[in-house]
Amino acid sequence: MTSTARSVPAGTPLGDAFHVYDTTLRDGAQREGISYSVADKLAVARLLDGLGVGFIEGGWPGALPKDTEFFARAAAGELPLRHAALVAFGSTRRAGTTAARDPQVQALLDSQAPVITLVAKSDRRHIERALRTDVAEAAEMVRDTVSFLVGQGRRVFLDAEHFFDGYAFDPDCSLRVLTAAMESGADVAVLCDTNGGQLPLGLAETVGEVIARTGFRVGIHCQDDTSCAVANSVAAVQAGASHVQCTANGYGERAGNADLFAVIGNLVTKLGLEALPTGARAELTRVSHALAEIANIAPDTHQAYVGSSAFAHKAGLHASAIKVDPELYNHIDPGTVGNDMRVLVTEMAGRASLELKGHELGVDLAGRPEAITNALRKVKDLEARGWSFEAADASFELLLREEIAGIDPTETEPVTPFELESYRVILDHDRDGSVVSEATVKVRVNGQRVIATAEGNGPVHALDAALRKALSPHLPWLDDVELTDYKVRILTAGGDHGTDAVTRVLVQSSDREREWTTVGVHGNIVEASWLALCDALAHKAMRVRTAVGG
Repeated sequence: MTSTARSVPAGTPLGDAFHVYDTTLRDGAQREGISYSVADKLAVARLLDGLGVGFIEGGWPGALPKDTEFFARAAAGELPLRHAALVAFGSTRRAGTTAARDPQVQALLDSQAPVITLVAKSDRRHIERALRTDVAEAAEMVRDTVSFLVGQGRRVFLDAEHFFDGYAFDPDCSLRVLTAAMESGADVAVLCDTNGGQLPLGLAETVGEVIARTGFRVGIHCQDDTSCAVANSVAAVQAGASHVQCTANGYGERAGNADLFAVIGNLVTKLGLEALPTGARAELTRVSHALAEIANIAPDTHQAYVGSSAFAHKAGLHASAIKVDPELYNHIDPGTVGNDMRVLVTEMAGRASLELKGHELGVDLAGRPEAITNALRKVKDLEARGWSFEAADASFELLLREEIAGIDPTETEPVTPFELESYRVILDHDRDGSVVSEATVKVRVNGQRVIATAEGNGPVHALDAALRKALSPHLPWLDDVELTDYKVRILTAGGDHGTDAVTRVLVQSSDREREWTTVGVHGNIVEASWLALCDALAHKAMRVRTAVGG
């Protein structure tokens, strides 16, 4: 293959020479489970514009009422854009009419979007079987529509649907469609891997060949059916494409699209392309998570560049090297994309892992080898019995501080602000079907014995309410703490199954300023919950003491 890759010096500001084009609001919205309201679409567009993408495809006006409303509200001033141009998506005119008379083409003009992306079939099989016309008419549909829209002052891109499959079947037909668009005034011919079946080397070869044969400005749009959408997009850019279409977090139908954040991460950090405004790359992680919240989809923790685990290290061997130099096991500085490095503490951890994790949590283990040894032994023992500290930093910090307190005579303050004497939970099921839980706790706090009883809509809720009732007079910050999430997992270690198995509970708490997670493990779900709840309050108390002491 003859290489057509362009040499772009690192740090080159590309401006209009390179396009980052986002289609989250159209192609991404086709993902199963996503349904954006118009307000959601406006919020997504604002985030993408703030990130600095060049083009935001807002939807298909005239085909979907929500998209028509979105463009109307944008035109009315609800979407002032600083960086991006708004794009309306639609099809070419139908066969047997003219662009000027086609209502769908008119709807594109009515959107007032300055840029219009037209989709056109470029595979002869689709032209003949789906459109039921011939290649000459298909090319004329493209030519007429592009010419009409350009004549109306619009900038036009062409999405050549099924391009790679069509080019493999009949390259002359596919190029004829591209030529009709580009000779009529289109700015970019976007080659679409609509079925997502391409692999990087073959796709790059085709992109290079098309550019060599035509001299057209070429873009790329990849689906992820082979899990190669990001790799295919980057390969296309290396082969000469200067326009890349993506969706936030890879959202899209079937297996999704090329992930905007992974593509940008690769273009910026590996190829040296300034695909975003200066400083914007540090916003990648924040924007990715914000867009996930709007879509009501949990962020992918293992997502490249922006996932919370993207720079998380678990093995002790990794931690030992990272302690010497973080770059030894990180392919980039996580901070450049707004992310952080984390060290996970598990049964695989070594001494370096604990020391690094302690430093991350603000616990100084330097010069305390005995505390490290004891903590490491305890972690391995607890993890063997079903505990997990990977997602429970607060419980792990308490464990470290307990080990330090056990060997440091200057540590006189108890880690937990209260001492349990006993608790009891009663479940009442009445004849009318109502179920009420009642909990009683007996604790010692500030030298006093306190008894409190409360009801709840479940045993854990009742237990939490009773504990709060007992402690509120003694802990002035308690009202600020709320339980925000509660997860239960049944473990089958040791051959136990079902109701006899060990239960692991994760409790997420918040005090309006920060969130923290604690863990409890026991054969009884109530006791596992109690352990996690106690750690949650103990961690908050420890933070309060640290703040006062500081």
